[in-house]
Amino acid sequence: MKARKALSKIVELLEGDKIKEVQSLADEDARCGYKSEHNSFFGYKNHIAMTEERIITGLEVTTGEVSDGKYLQNITEQSRKNGLVVEEVCGDAAYSSKSNLEYARQNKINLISKLSANISNVIDKKDEGFIFNKDANAYQCPAGNLSVKTARDSRKREGGTRNPVIAYYFDVEKCKVCPLKAGCYKEGAKSKRHRVTIPSETHKEQKKFQESEYFKERSKQRYMIEAKNAEMKQAHGLGEADSRGLIAMQLQSYFTAFVVNVKRIVKLIEPIAA
Repeated sequence: MKARKALSKIVELLEGDKIKEVQSLADEDARCGYKSEHNSFFGYKNHIAMTEERIITGLEVTTGEVSDGKYLQNITEQSRKNGLVVEEVCGDAAYSSKSNLEYARQNKINLISKLSANISNVIDKKDEGFIFNKDANAYQCPAGNLSVKTARDSRKREGGTRNPVIAYYFDVEKCKVCPLKAGCYKEGAKSKRHRVTIPSETHKEQKKFQESEYFKERSKQRYMIEAKNAEMKQAHGLGEADSRGLIAMQLQSYFTAFVVNVKRIVKLIEPIAA
């Protein structure tokens, strides 16, 4: 009977498109995610929102490969539906996408989240030796040559339109004989361009905000989220799934969040009772 069920499941997977996404026979929903460039994990993610009193007010459970920032709006809206007045959200750089910044601005929310390094570098004009020559209206390379033409890239991506990118093209014949071509010009390439992302006003405003003393002081509160995640994993077993599948992981996470909330509420009312 077990063999027949297993065979039926295998046939079901092979006949559908899901087989392309399955990464484990033990748990077909689990996915590989990354905590850092060289630190990966296999499983699921919890995306939580909580108050400064450390009460969880929003929770989304996803597979491991999902971006953290994608669920900021979901857990914020959950918190609002649970009766919370949301005036500020604190998170890491994963939450500073353009769509999240615009959402925060529209809802009068201070988003305490640093811009990603690539956006900050653009705003700070870190162009690796390439400088804009305003008189010639062109980019100048480290060897002193000016770009000869430009092209605008306005491609769209999932979730909205990306920041506009302008490509500045250089005379490739000069690049071929340039004494500084090592690491700049790839031998045999038919063109050489320098791409510049144009930051939006939304990003510029956030850059200014994150340099304020208020932002720097409030960003110190982010450790509480990491501490709450650690509590759920280490003290309540959330670091390991009890059962297979996303639905099972969701149930485990919701029950765990309920337990840690009850513990915290009891802790908060103890002085009053005394």
